[in-house]
Amino acid sequence: MPSRNLLQYATVLFKGLAMGAADVVPGVSGGTIAFISGIYEELIETIHRLDFGFFKHWKRESFSSAWKEYNIGFLIALFGGILISVLSLSKVISYLLEVHPILVWSFFFGLVIASILFVGKQITTWNGKVIIATILAIAFSYFITIAEPLGTPDSMWFLLFAGFIAIIAMILPGISGAFILLLLGAYTGVIGILNGLRDGVTNLDWELFSGAFIKLVVFALGAIVGLKVFSGALNWLFKNHKNLILAILTGFMIGALNKIWPWKEVLSTRINSHGEEVTFLDRSILPSSFDGAPQVLFAIGMAITGFLVIFLMERFANSKKNRAEKS
Repeated sequence: MPSRNLLQYATVLFKGLAMGAADVVPGVSGGTIAFISGIYEELIETIHRLDFGFFKHWKRESFSSAWKEYNIGFLIALFGGILISVLSLSKVISYLLEVHPILVWSFFFGLVIASILFVGKQITTWNGKVIIATILAIAFSYFITIAEPLGTPDSMWFLLFAGFIAIIAMILPGISGAFILLLLGAYTGVIGILNGLRDGVTNLDWELFSGAFIKLVVFALGAIVGLKVFSGALNWLFKNHKNLILAILTGFMIGALNKIWPWKEVLSTRINSHGEEVTFLDRSILPSSFDGAPQVLFAIGMAITGFLVIFLMERFANSKKNRAEKS
């Protein structure tokens, strides 16, 4: 593993900040940021190699040797940046979803449309197997968007499951953890947990902090287990069945567009752990049927903005790749 000085670790921290910002927003993948910034392969290899052998190496050699061998400094700098970014942006996202929901969901919608094109055009061969995989993924994903949620973010087992599934975003470029959480119906709940953690610290509210912290630990445990399970399996699938995996990812995002559609009608609600009434089940409707100002022109503008974010990221990645090939 490469050795780094303080400035280089600061650069890794900055890349973690960018990945965290991406993972808070449904439609932008932290894995894509890692891929663009040139640390994707190192991240996958480091996670894949990380196991209890660290302690054996520590006992046999030394702590500093084990630290260097398992690239722990890289992981701490990267995930430290991710955590700082996620905690910082969660309040902003939560506020915007409450005050400007149509515009925010329109922005997310544009992000996902661009991500579909970005991932889909990487499929090199459209054979029968790939087409069937795409169709099945679309159908399965759409079914999830209209089905009653499996659980709520107040449920510990559901948080564990959500963390286990959402961590896929750290492994594959093209699909975000926030997008997976959105598909599961856990996105706003997890954002609320992050807000509770931060507010508990800033307001010195131990009850608020401890409740949020316990839920975050459960979510993190699911993510850690998922990270180890997915890192090996998905890395192998990506190398040996790349077209199939890309087709499934593309289909998932197409089917889930229903979940991100900005105009919704609430079908049922639930009471969350704070005693607040929140949406439990809704359905997509036309802007003309929306109960309130549909803001169609502004929504289109935000969707185009979201689309351009991914488009410009892709252009940057391609130009960087071309420069590397020429040098």
